Amino acid sequence: MKKIQLTLLLCLTLILACATSPTGRRQLMIVSEASAISASRQAYVEMLKPYEQQGKVDNDPALKKRVYRITGRLIAQAIKWRPETKSWEWSIKIVDEPETVNAWAMAGGKMALYTGLVNKIKPTDDELAQVLGHEIAHALAKHSAEKMSVAMASSIGVVAVGVAADRKGLALTGAALAAALAVQRPNSRAAESEADQIGIELAAKAGYDPRAAITLWQKMAQVGGKGPPEFLSTHPSPANREKKLAEYVPEMMPYYEQKGKRPVYQL
Repeated sequence: MKKIQLTLLLCLTLILACATSPTGRRQLMIVSEASAISASRQAYVEMLKPYEQQGKVDNDPALKKRVYRITGRLIAQAIKWRPETKSWEWSIKIVDEPETVNAWAMAGGKMALYTGLVNKIKPTDDELAQVLGHEIAHALAKHSAEKMSVAMASSIGVVAVGVAADRKGLALTGAALAAALAVQRPNSRAAESEADQIGIELAAKAGYDPRAAITLWQKMAQVGGKGPPEFLSTHPSPANREKKLAEYVPEMMPYYEQKGKRPVYQL
């Protein structure tokens, strides 16, 4: 009887914890966005600390200027999308890892871009805007809080978090640990599709060619080496991704072709 009651209580909790994403998709939200932002703030510092100690953060002034310029235009559009995000402590760090093709974003607009993505993909500004817009979209759509919630709703997820913590040697516990691991775990196809949809719109409104979303993923698929880019381990790329992005392009072109000065957020 007690087991049945606990099961019913869990089901009720899961039902009450449902939320709606910016695109109308239903999300499980046991962890609030505010909690995810707080946890991510701590996790972000700890995740970057080893690179900072090795002098591997923001080493290239020209690349930093380029990334900040693109990201600032994208964040300005993100704030238009969700005005409350103006109070976020937006940040992006460029990590000097020439072999790592990756980028990620945490709750609250905490981001990182690895130099390997720039070195190996050799993106144009339009293509780099697609990467960064996609990451910003993950933050806007509360995907960190969603992944943390899904893990907490599953006993398997809780065990997996503990095992991963041991393997990675992260000096974090509780929610901060969950936030750190959330960016290292694969996104669902639903979350990826949502980030693609929001990201390509943010980029187009910021003045970046939406057609670059297609060429970006073509380049991503061509990156060789011992295995696929690390970016694809957390951003699974289904076969129809380019096709879906191509379907968005006609709708996005008017945003891209708008005249006038585009606002910029100062990082």
